[in-house]
Amino acid sequence: MPGAAPPEPSKQGRFPTTRWSLIVSSRRQSTANSREALASLCSTYWYPLYAYVRRQGERVEDAQDLTQGFFSQLLEKRYLDDFDRERGRFRTFLLAAFRHYVTNERNRERAQKRGGERPPLTLDLEDAEKRYYLEPSHNLTPEKIYERQWALTVLQRSMERLRAESANETRFDRLRVFLTGELGSSYRDVAEELRMSEGALKVAVHRLRRRYGELLREEIAQTVASPKEIKDELNHLLLAVSL
Repeated sequence: MPGAAPPEPSKQGRFPTTRWSLIVSSRRQSTANSREALASLCSTYWYPLYAYVRRQGERVEDAQDLTQGFFSQLLEKRYLDDFDRERGRFRTFLLAAFRHYVTNERNRERAQKRGGERPPLTLDLEDAEKRYYLEPSHNLTPEKIYERQWALTVLQRSMERLRAESANETRFDRLRVFLTGELGSSYRDVAEELRMSEGALKVAVHRLRRRYGELLREEIAQTVASPKEIKDELNHLLLAVSL
């Protein structure tokens, strides 16, 4: 979990061009950038949808077919025409579109409709079922498990970006325990292991935590329509990951 407050907005107050804004613009004219943006978001968030439909009781094979078939249609922009930019949080839009697709699919012969068509992105469906097998067996609703997996995905992407920025990945792997709240390591023990003073270690952790918060905000910004939504979406993420 990030331990630092999100960074302040830029002085210019400009909202950067995001993957979501590129997707919205693709309704008018599809471009290579907009198609790449949509594929990037889909490759990140397909597993939360898979977990959602599995929690609804779908068999493994049917859940795989539904997830794969949905993204085949989504990447062709068939669902983007109904998108309302003023309510443009990608996770909300994606789940609503998936529900609509699943409802339609349950009313027809799935195999006849798809005919073996595959989406233009890679979905590791075998890995998805392995991941789903490790999901807690408590009574999370399909909607709650979708929200939780969305939150964990955003946190994981932010952490992976932070690690990629590190000049020393071995040292980063020792410091990350102070970002995630894992137990079993003290500042004194890690400082001795890394041959740093305890004060220098705390400074390094503080900088990592601050950068982690910045990257988390950037990830959130990619999936909302305006900067005003970032704070609310961060709060929602923290609630979802604690489910």
